Amino acid sequence: MNKKNVKKVVLAYSGGLDTSIILKWLQDEYGAEVITFTADLGQGEEVEPARVKALAMGIKEENIFILDIKEEFVKDYVFPMFRANAIYEGEYLLGTSIARPLIAKKQIEIATKMGADAVAHGATGKGNDQVRFELGYLGLNPDITVIAPWREWDLNSREKLLAYAKEHGIEIAQKHLDEDGNPSVSPYSMDANLLHISYEGLHLENPANEPEDSMWLWTTDPIKAPDTPEYITIGYKNGDPISINGEELSPATLLKKLNDYGNKHGIGRIDIVENRYVGMKARGCYETPGGTIMLKAHRAIESICLDREEAHLKDSIMPKYAELIYNGYWFAPERKALQSLIDETQKNVEGEVRLKLYKGNIFVVGRTSPKSLFSEEHSTFEADEVYNQKDAEGFIRLNALRFIIEGHTRK
Repeated sequence: MNKKNVKKVVLAYSGGLDTSIILKWLQDEYGAEVITFTADLGQGEEVEPARVKALAMGIKEENIFILDIKEEFVKDYVFPMFRANAIYEGEYLLGTSIARPLIAKKQIEIATKMGADAVAHGATGKGNDQVRFELGYLGLNPDITVIAPWREWDLNSREKLLAYAKEHGIEIAQKHLDEDGNPSVSPYSMDANLLHISYEGLHLENPANEPEDSMWLWTTDPIKAPDTPEYITIGYKNGDPISINGEELSPATLLKKLNDYGNKHGIGRIDIVENRYVGMKARGCYETPGGTIMLKAHRAIESICLDREEAHLKDSIMPKYAELIYNGYWFAPERKALQSLIDETQKNVEGEVRLKLYKGNIFVVGRTSPKSLFSEEHSTFEADEVYNQKDAEGFIRLNALRFIIEGHTRK
């Protein structure tokens, strides 16, 4: 890459240590005009301080973009993914994965608006996020130049980053200082948005170590959660949740409220070792309180609204769909094709699910739908006039025919 060819670059900027260093590094190494983009995805932290930090580092006011994209995130990314009941490797609800394509989309939109010829991100050369961001960039603009500082510089440790920040007078957040006010190592690498918060690094790098109780920032310890269960009812339309306890809510507001319920009752903690796309295993801990509730409720409403083969087909493609999102292929034609199939199955997924929340657990205690396929008349253990039980004999013998033939042939 000829650095002189880069005139303007849009940086995915959180205002934290890493991206603040990248901002300065881009100015020095590329001599480029930097445009910052900070996404409010409901991460639970103020995003406006990023503006102050960017201004302090010489960024023009008109080159600072801070966008509240919570509603778009939940409506157009989280909800479609949950229609598929997507889980990566049996446990991970893809909280980080699903946010990356939206961030990439907004960066490309800003680059187009501002006439920028490059975009930059703060993902390392070891992880999945570099792939997710860059597949997004190139899927939306194949001519854009991508700058990934972690693959170029020699600042390959937290200690080197802190030293660089101190040398160049870059403000270091309080959480990166030790008790004596000197640069320190933050305890975990974390990512948060309205769907989840993740923890990686240091103490967690040994998969034998139990997570420290103080690590969990969102959810109540299930042992300390309320001793009385709480009941909630989630309403569904076209496969998406639309209400809680009869109150219709916007997508982001609904997820926020489910997070509150989940946090209160200690729901949504997991500790996993996952297979990264680049080839290595990684240990991570996640809190996905509202998402865990949504998954349970969605499968419950589907259980009475979907035809058997429709449901089984969905389940068979889910691992592939989840893998595509995990690996960064949100904008790929195969993900879109699977999404079309999934969305077609959701047209009759409508009704209400009643849940009981108690000490880290979610119990489905009822489900109703105006489009239910559940026939009490057919499934009852009592006498009925709609089902001839003698019909089952022929059904069984026809399905056993190949076994019968093989048994007679190979005696």
